[in-house]
Amino acid sequence: MGINIKLNGIQHKNLETLKNSVDPDISSFLQEWYDSHDHVIGHTSGSTGIPKEIRLLKKDMIASARLTNEFFNIRPSSNLLLCLSPKYIAGKMMIVRTILSGANLITVKPSSSPLQNITEDIDFAALVPMQVATSLSSPDTATKLARVKQIIIGGAAVSPTLEQQLQQIPAACYGTYGMTETVSHIALRQINGEGSSPYYFALGKVTFEKDERECLIIHAPHLQQQTFVTNDIIQLADTTHFEWLGRYDNVINSGGIKLFPEKIESRIAPLIPQRFFITSEPDSRLGQKAVLVIESASWSSTECQKLLGQLRSCLSPYEIPKEIYFQEHFNETYSGKIIRKIE
Repeated sequence: MGINIKLNGIQHKNLETLKNSVDPDISSFLQEWYDSHDHVIGHTSGSTGIPKEIRLLKKDMIASARLTNEFFNIRPSSNLLLCLSPKYIAGKMMIVRTILSGANLITVKPSSSPLQNITEDIDFAALVPMQVATSLSSPDTATKLARVKQIIIGGAAVSPTLEQQLQQIPAACYGTYGMTETVSHIALRQINGEGSSPYYFALGKVTFEKDERECLIIHAPHLQQQTFVTNDIIQLADTTHFEWLGRYDNVINSGGIKLFPEKIESRIAPLIPQRFFITSEPDSRLGQKAVLVIESASWSSTECQKLLGQLRSCLSPYEIPKEIYFQEHFNETYSGKIIRKIE
């Protein structure tokens, strides 16, 4: 099968000769990309339910890749890094961006520390927060991360702690907003540098509005479907900028007060070194009550009371968790997004 892609400095024109030199998942995607069908098969993340199989139109993937290539000035001389599985949309799109731009794609096996053996200068990389945090934890990989020219970070939320750490590196870092259905990101948020902001900005001709639930509606004229209604509650600045507040599915109605778990989490993150999440339980008086779940062995009563005292200083009475639970290990999606279930 005839193909045209540059991988690890070598131009490949034939899929059969490529198969023995790259990860099977890459050659499998390329075989699917160059076949006669108008789509490839993708899977949703599974963060809000069972992962679903979804058909991704190749013309949508091309349109999305062009938006990214244009914004980040990806060209034939660029080095792109593929360190996410091509089984998922983020990995698939790095390959498509490479094909369209004629750039060189440097491939490494997906891991928590993908930069360990990288010697080349990287112009553009897509990472999940766990990979960024792990890279920053070692002086060698932190130096390599800082040398990457542009980084997009997606798949899960960037914690306040990680965001603070990224202020210290020169690489331009962007949070992404998108989903499998929108064929990767349709909006970006600058995380570090002078232009850093809590607001996402639209790419290309994408525009936003919100529905009666205060949830984001996306208008993406470059895609076949064009309009997407989400379950993401947002603060709309204008038709091309929004601030993400949390998931509609996660909102807690406690005594008639709406609580946004993700916003509470960002405020209390400095107080809890372990991973954690805020969720709810039924309550006879309030309807729902906020509870805190920490990824740890159980704490002593004294430790829990000390934390509750700290929480009272930065949260409103309704926001303060009414219970604290502990789990040895959280379940998570492929990209590292915590699945918010009490076990």
